[in-house]
Amino acid sequence: MQELKNKIIEIGKLLWDKNLVTGFNGNISARAGTEALLITATGTCLGFLTPKDVLTINCAGEVIGAGKASTERLMHTAVYKGLPAAKCVIHTHPTYTNAFFLNNDCFTPKTFEAQFYLGQVKAIAQTTPSVTDPAPVVEALKANNIVVLKNHGVVAVGEDLFHAFVLIQELEEQVKMDFVAAHYTAGPGFGFPRRARKSLRSAGTPLPQPPAANAPMQAKKYKLFSKEQIEEIVRLVNADGQMQELGGKTAMTMDLAVCLQETGDIYSFKFENGRITKTGQDAQAEFLITANEAVWRAVFNRQIDPFVATTQKKMDLRGDFARISKWYAPCSRIFQLWTQVPVE
Repeated sequence: MQELKNKIIEIGKLLWDKNLVTGFNGNISARAGTEALLITATGTCLGFLTPKDVLTINCAGEVIGAGKASTERLMHTAVYKGLPAAKCVIHTHPTYTNAFFLNNDCFTPKTFEAQFYLGQVKAIAQTTPSVTDPAPVVEALKANNIVVLKNHGVVAVGEDLFHAFVLIQELEEQVKMDFVAAHYTAGPGFGFPRRARKSLRSAGTPLPQPPAANAPMQAKKYKLFSKEQIEEIVRLVNADGQMQELGGKTAMTMDLAVCLQETGDIYSFKFENGRITKTGQDAQAEFLITANEAVWRAVFNRQIDPFVATTQKKMDLRGDFARISKWYAPCSRIFQLWTQVPVE
């Protein structure tokens, strides 16, 4: 327990040192077993926490012992209840991120690495100083490990405190990058004029680009990993000109399999220069992506990006990530095509 307290204190200091928290804003919590949480006390400065500033509460948000827990404790407990895999929660108010989301509803980073870790970050409405309705926060965190509360701040979850911290830091740095890019696009000395602000608004456009507007979208919904859905995936991939061009240019030849966690069922695809030449149940495929049913449904229904879900540990990838990353463009196209076979 003391070791976990020390980690919370360390992360609070790190947030402070990196200018991701100011004054008395922000709060941090972490699981401490199955029935208790550690959380920062109300009115504390995260940059100068002491052991007495980190309190123990139960899953209902009630303090065990002395002290007054953060006013956001009910949001924290709701996140742990709704996301059993979450080990920690960090909530803070980073300046540039808050500024960007005053006039924007989503943000997609421009660099490849950040796209992997952040994906498209969305904002949800927040109308009170503290979160009184945590349900939208929990739902948003099921799709992405970081979410923005409009006019308020950010909430990040992770397998440990450092991973949650990195998400907040990465988002703040990517937003800063957009401000700098917009400034130089408009010309030095012009601040952030209208065309720069317009450029910033465009940051919400998903990268890579979605299927063309004239691409046939399927109204039909399929049973998850049914024979009919697998056949439709193969048909779409092999009929897609963009996929064939990308697969040919990158010599995308590999075996990719997907696994449904609850049943262990595996569905594999053999690619040769971007075309699917064989399907099966090859558990020894070079790359195996495993996820539970809820995550797979979110993937096929456009709610989760598979690359982001993998880096955020919502999905498990077996295989050499460095090797598959050279096929980032054709894999991204495959995932776009998957969304044309939505599930029931």
